[in-house]
Parts: sequence; C-alpha cells; structure tokens
Amino acid sequence: MRKVVMNASVSVDGFIAAEDDDPGPLFEWLVSGDVPLDDSGVLNVSQASYDHIRPYWDEISVTIAGRHSFDLTDGWDATPPSGVDHVVVVTHRPPPEGWDLNAPFHFVDGIAEAMVTARALAGDRTVEVAAGDVGGQMLAAGLVDEVRMDVAPVVLGSGKRYFGSVDSQHLLEDPDVIIQGDRVLHLRYRVRR
Repeated sequence: MRKVVMNASVSVDGFIAAEDDDPGPLFEWLVSGDVPLDDSGVLNVSQASYDHIRPYWDEISVTIAGRHSFDLTDGWDATPPSGVDHVVVVTHRPPPEGWDLNAPFHFVDGIAEAMVTARALAGDRTVEVAAGDVGGQMLAAGLVDEVRMDVAPVVLGSGKRYFGSVDSQHLLEDPDVIIQGDRVLHLRYRVRR
C-alpha cells in the first residue's frame, strides 16, 4: 500500500546537520558495521540496521527533497540515491545549467505539486520525503503518514532541524518500531490522524 514517509538520520537533540550543513557523525552508523547495505562498497551497517533499512529502501519508489539538498549533493550525479526510481525536487528555480533533462529528476514549484508528481510516479510504492524544511512543510500540510528517524548518539547543539521550521503541534502515535543498531537507534512513528 502506498504511503508517504518522512525520513532522515538525526541527532538526539533533533538536528539533521549543523548550520553549515555538515552532518558530522550522524552517518557513522552507515559505515560502522560489517553487512553491506548496497553495492557501493561504502555502506556497511550492523545486521539489525540492515534488516530494518534494506526492506524499507526496496519499497521506496520516489524521494521528495528540497533544492538545497539537491545542490549539496550535486544532484546525486543524476542518479537517485538508495536505488529509488525518481527524485522530485521542490524548487522555485529551473534545473541547473547543463542538467540532463532525461535523468529521473522532476523539478516542481511547491509541496502540493511535489506530492501530485510523486504519487503519480510511485504507483503503489512508498514516497519518501527528506526531513528538513520540505518534510516539515509536508507534515504540517497533513501529507505525511509516517515519521522514521535514525537517531545517532550525538548532540549537535544547533543546526538544521529535523522538522524544519514547523511551529505548531503535530501528534504522532507511540513508536511501533524501535531497533538498536551500531551507533544508531531506528524509530518509526505513524502520524496521528
């Protein structure tokens, strides 16, 4: 069944990166295990993390991200991350000059258009929304079904917030998944309707 999931690695105090966009040790868990998560040869996690993350990655069809994330990653070299089929980029700017328009990236103006585009592309598979400002906007608009957090054992003190600039209360159900990996605690909450 198709669902919309907000997801990211996050510090214990709720940040997905420092003010300068450096994630610091938030992704240590992705390289601290002995089980390959993908074919890159870079990502190696604990067996517990693999058993939780790999099936989730396999169900994602589309990732929605903001233009800032797109720019920080250099557009993932025109290859969607984690094996997803498409990336929908929320932006008020056109694709970068020289961008391969045949790459599976879709540039849209706003979260409503992003969701319509993502759902059309995803069919009955999962739509993932990157945490941060875009994810927070989608949560506030009632478009997110589930919140997943990979909580790293670090306190950043300040930085880019997991929920972006959300400034109102949103209730989640009790966590229905709690998995301890190496250097990470995986949590999943359904959004209360």
